[in-house]
Amino acid sequence: MKLSPGLRAVLRVFTVLLLVIIYTPLLLVVLNSFNASATFSWPPQELTLHWWKVAADSTGARHALWVSIQVALLATLISLVLGTMASLAMRRTRFFGRNVVSLLIILPIALPGIVTGIALNNAFRTVLGLELGFLTIVVAHATFCIVTVFNNVQARLQRLGTNFEQASMDLGAGRWTTFRLVTFPMLRSALLAGALLAFGLSFDEIVVTTFTAGSQQQTLPIWIFNNLFRPNQAPVVNVVAAVLVLLSAIPIYLAQRLSSGVTQSAAAAP
Repeated sequence: MKLSPGLRAVLRVFTVLLLVIIYTPLLLVVLNSFNASATFSWPPQELTLHWWKVAADSTGARHALWVSIQVALLATLISLVLGTMASLAMRRTRFFGRNVVSLLIILPIALPGIVTGIALNNAFRTVLGLELGFLTIVVAHATFCIVTVFNNVQARLQRLGTNFEQASMDLGAGRWTTFRLVTFPMLRSALLAGALLAFGLSFDEIVVTTFTAGSQQQTLPIWIFNNLFRPNQAPVVNVVAAVLVLLSAIPIYLAQRLSSGVTQSAAAAP
């Protein structure tokens, strides 16, 4: 579709405005992490690495970071297994209620986080009788991280079709051998992209975590929220927030690169 020069100019202006609105607050957080003034005087009169050293020495921040990494890794692992199995079941079998099951898998990421959090809190405490803690955070995060893996694998399976798998089984390979030597290699980049997205989604989740973490566990976003309004912690919070932005952006960027690369390869294929 060919656009007129005037329309292209308007789209560029709106794109630039959108990027400025989105990323200016993030850039201010990063800049204030180097601001020597504890009150964030603007513009900064002096830049310093002092707050970064203070944040590195903060036991609470380091512990919260480690908890977030552990939760994200475990939630990603669970999502990879369950999301892949669900995707294969949805694409390779036909059964009554298939579309309903697919909707139910996707629904957790579409619901408001506070609704998911309240529902999981009630399920853990009332129905299952579990004490809120590390395990409940992992399970809660896995419920919506599964969707990223499920969607990536579903999209890949839809593009690939079943020709290669059928050829493998026609040549005498069993289902497991076909999956190991044919299906899985074709899904690897989709699985990696889904895992990176799931990790990023879990790492910076706060709403669902608030309802499922209890009082003994703190992830990094929860630590930031709890220390945001403390008098002497604001500069340290800016440093931790800057780190959180970086750690969240890297897996999402890599996942986007993987997805775009696979799409271009598929488009170029005869």
